[in-house]
Amino acid sequence: MAATEANRAADEAYDVIVLGAGPTGENVADRAHAAGLSAVVVESELVGGECSYWACMPSKALLRPVAARAEARRVPGLKEAADVPLDVPAVLAHRDEFVSYWKDDGQVRWLDSSGIDLVRGHGRLAGPRRVVVDGGRVLTARHAVAVCTGSRAVLPPVPGLAEARPWTSREATSAKAVPGRLVVVGGGVVGVEMATAWRALGSSVTLLVRGDGLLPRMEPFAGHLVAESLAEAGVFLRTGVEVREVRREAPGGPVTVLLDSPPGPGGPGGAPRDEIVADELLIATGRAPRTEDIGLDTVGLTPGSWLDVDDSLRVTGVTGGWLYGVGDVNHRALLTHQGKYQARIAGAAISARARGVPILESDRWGAHAATADRLAVPQVIFTDPEAASVGLTAAAAEQAGYRIRVVDQDLAAVAGASLYADGYRGRARMVVDLDREVLLGATFVGSGIAELLHSATVAVAGEVPLERLWHAVPSYPTISEVWLRLLEAYRG
Repeated sequence: MAATEANRAADEAYDVIVLGAGPTGENVADRAHAAGLSAVVVESELVGGECSYWACMPSKALLRPVAARAEARRVPGLKEAADVPLDVPAVLAHRDEFVSYWKDDGQVRWLDSSGIDLVRGHGRLAGPRRVVVDGGRVLTARHAVAVCTGSRAVLPPVPGLAEARPWTSREATSAKAVPGRLVVVGGGVVGVEMATAWRALGSSVTLLVRGDGLLPRMEPFAGHLVAESLAEAGVFLRTGVEVREVRREAPGGPVTVLLDSPPGPGGPGGAPRDEIVADELLIATGRAPRTEDIGLDTVGLTPGSWLDVDDSLRVTGVTGGWLYGVGDVNHRALLTHQGKYQARIAGAAISARARGVPILESDRWGAHAATADRLAVPQVIFTDPEAASVGLTAAAAEQAGYRIRVVDQDLAAVAGASLYADGYRGRARMVVDLDREVLLGATFVGSGIAELLHSATVAVAGEVPLERLWHAVPSYPTISEVWLRLLEAYRG
């Protein structure tokens, strides 16, 4: 049955039912189908999910021209030519093309060609192995139901905020025009990337952060270097502030953000207060699982909760072991590539259990265990400069009880970096497990380092001994020569 034929009212049975047609859900269905199981995907929005239309693809399409211009400005022979404003209509049109103009025809064709059925509508669990779509059509699963519904932006409980209809990540990546003044609340990935993009496109940007720095999940120097660059680009950064109230008198009109600054010596009652007026307000302070209305209560789980899963992505506490939570919904690593990784693991585990094949859960790097979610999660933040990391930070490694050594390197001292751009600024760090002499984590900040990260990911996931890495000779003159410098510093 082709995807375009899948909307008839009947009680239908499949080996695997997938709720959510984002990259995670698509990959679960694809892996199950590749193993010989029948699969159907239920989707209430666009096939392709958050990443394709409101996250990874549109944000990177907005950021790529920003990075290219910034790098060109640091190259002799190009800097004068590159010192021009971005062509805003062209950038936005490029973004629109990359999201297929918010149409999912191509993604639907892929499902169809792969032999995976599609049911349009909102799917809810209705007891073990049963899914009801829009209150009518009933699907039953012979082996598994995989919840891949992702996450959504959360608005904090600030007076007036919801009524002001602020931007979330969706509006920030799909906006049709540049706001004259933009306030961004949140110093995480969405906050710094969108501050970077909209400032370069001409908006006056104020970035408000509750803590004392940016990118709190990375090594501290990453947030410091990104903050320096944002300030140089004209972003007004304020740390240690909280939004107390938001006011917007008319839809589409100016928005007023009232702040509480850090308490002074006199205590909270003496904290100074001020306000900022802007044309748009972006809230980038957190996410919640999209599980509030998918029938979790019918299988003994709490609606709206994150799903606790084992390393094979099977939801714990559900009798029969038929329910899987894959991607953002399990809160292990809220990244598209990790969701797809989990999907490959879950698909393998579902098919193995369906065929009665032993699960390799005892092998932490085996086919049925999502171990990388704990030990080798890579992430790139596409600011200027880029920030990238994999594995554990020094603080996280110490907290986990490892005996570590931290090795830092100035990336500007590497020949490839100095050729890459005049005045190159960047830093690299590796965190070493002294007992095993393997890499626990690595962080890079600098222009052009995104493609440097996978070598670190291989080293961390492969637990490659540093003595063997010594024989992995980096090409000269490239930025990747920083590996040699890090190893030299470690060896002394």
